[in-house]
Amino acid sequence: MRRISLAILAAAGVLFCGTASAGTKLTVHVRTYNVAGRTGAELIEAMDGLGPRHGHATRAIAETSYAVHWDLDVKRDNGICRLRRADGTIDLTYTFPRRTSPSGPVLRRRWDRFMAGVRQHEHTHGRIAKQMMRATETALAGLERPDNWFCTGLRWDARRRIDTIYADYEARQNAFDAREHRDGGHVEKLVNALMGKN
Repeated sequence: MRRISLAILAAAGVLFCGTASAGTKLTVHVRTYNVAGRTGAELIEAMDGLGPRHGHATRAIAETSYAVHWDLDVKRDNGICRLRRADGTIDLTYTFPRRTSPSGPVLRRRWDRFMAGVRQHEHTHGRIAKQMMRATETALAGLERPDNWFCTGLRWDARRRIDTIYADYEARQNAFDAREHRDGGHVEKLVNALMGKN
């Protein structure tokens, strides 16, 4: 599951979103929540009750959330507005379950394999988000146009490009989740293996 926010705030002379230095900056946080159980089924039940919220009524096993901010340096010269620099920041947060109950070697091996698959899934969401940042940098590079004193048109062009790429990569995130969560898909196999059904 993913939770995403995209911030684009206008300020005099600069389209400003957060604090950034040259180029894209990435920060990564890892959060955990505790689960306990003597069997794989009990651990799944604990995750179902304690995991990150997914909508109003359900919870996820794990979650990747990210916030994106852009700091765009715009300059006007001889009636032409130019984007001199586009600095992006992406703040990624992964939330994973952490087993706190003792277990025998069989359940421990199942848990380790389960968590390796869960981490792989969430890190793929993170990788898609980072690809989105690189695609946005490319789309914004060299942006210029004749414009008014406030470079209003160029700012709107930049915003449209950011929104278009964001929508494209959101669709990629959703397509990845649809493949992983389908009946018989990767997530179902992970859950069944943890419960000893495979």
